Amino acid sequence: MPLDKPYLDVPGTTIFDADQSRKGYWLNQFCMSLMQAENRARFKQDEDAYLAEWPMTDEQRAAVRARDLNWAMRTGGNIYFLAKLGATDGLSFQQMAGSMTGMSELQYRDMMIAGGRSPEGNRYLGEAGDAQGPMARSDAWKAWELAQQATLAAQIIGEHAARQAEAGTNAASHARITASVYSSHVPAIGAAIDLGKTGEPYWQPLFAGYEPSKQWMRENQPDVVFLVYNDHATSFDLGTIPTFAIGTAAEFEPADEGYGPRPVPKVMGHPELAAHIAQSVIQQDFDLTIVNNLKVDHGLTVPMNLLFGSPQTWPVKVIPFHVNVVQYPVPSGQRCFALGQAIRRAIESFDQPLKVQIWGTGGMSHQLQGPRAGLINQEWDNRFLDRLIAEPAALATLPHIDYVREAGSEGIELVMWLIARGAMADVAGGPAPHVAQRFYHVPASNTAVGHLILENP
Repeated sequence: MPLDKPYLDVPGTTIFDADQSRKGYWLNQFCMSLMQAENRARFKQDEDAYLAEWPMTDEQRAAVRARDLNWAMRTGGNIYFLAKLGATDGLSFQQMAGSMTGMSELQYRDMMIAGGRSPEGNRYLGEAGDAQGPMARSDAWKAWELAQQATLAAQIIGEHAARQAEAGTNAASHARITASVYSSHVPAIGAAIDLGKTGEPYWQPLFAGYEPSKQWMRENQPDVVFLVYNDHATSFDLGTIPTFAIGTAAEFEPADEGYGPRPVPKVMGHPELAAHIAQSVIQQDFDLTIVNNLKVDHGLTVPMNLLFGSPQTWPVKVIPFHVNVVQYPVPSGQRCFALGQAIRRAIESFDQPLKVQIWGTGGMSHQLQGPRAGLINQEWDNRFLDRLIAEPAALATLPHIDYVREAGSEGIELVMWLIARGAMADVAGGPAPHVAQRFYHVPASNTAVGHLILENP
């Protein structure tokens, strides 16, 4: 079933959720730019030229030109961002609010002086309150809708037909997690691929270990990969480090980590599923940061190379999911394991028949800093793999200090594997997963490389 959004039944109200945020990202970024005096001056001098600098939709630009805030909110605008546009025009917040009601400025002011609008009759659609009439719309919006009506109708019919064809006769078809994939994401592996060194004696055993997995992936290719990784001081610096962040954009460019961007394809997202997961997981009491503008580093692109090779375009959509394992405090293994379960519930409630894989990346044992740099613990790593397969709930109780003592300061990345493991069917009472591939190799630069594929029966 589609994610429940009870607020859609509140009249005269637009709730700014993950879907709205995704739609309105560039519109709201344009509004934010008006916080700078020089940008306000440029916008006032030539609105069309300034708007052309922003990759908004034609409808969003039209809503801005019309100064129709209701229209702008329908296209993803948020009132706090749109207020920057009103301020540029010299309007107070009360004047902006009044413009959305269909009342004159004086009428709106008198209503507020009299105590404001009553919630009576305005809680649900279909009641008889004073917010139940036609939404205030500018003539420009009305004209736009008339011009777009035929096009939109054809688009909706086409999308519906395509979805019906994809779903076949099963109207209740939903997304499902078919497998979880686990892999280290060592930056030197990416360098070996980019510099053509994969056949050298040092690297050949590692890449040979992934060949069966690449064949498995060709035979079991998903529609979407939900890829759990950590940003390595690339998109998130010390100004902002979210604990959990989900990328909801349509595409993600490879990041420049100091050596120039890797020569890999841009990552294409799945905004609809990402926004659905974000809202569902947050409603399950997990706090996520929603990111509409994200560059992805080796933490994401190296596992993609290891499983898909080096194609011209990636063959799957990807939802990047960042976990902070750089600055303490980092999330516990139990929190990550429970988060994986929430993600599974979110994916299974998405009403499109998508095959989804969830990947946990990072690790295994390694330490990149201090006199203990170079630490590798092969026995501990292989015991971790055993327990990940057979007793993940018990493994999730492992405290942070055990990762640090036994697997090195950067071995804490392995908590991200517990997110992927928590999303598997057996954790929710289903059958045990099938181990399709297991591989372990030392070393890859400074790191012990681990790899596992678990299939949901």
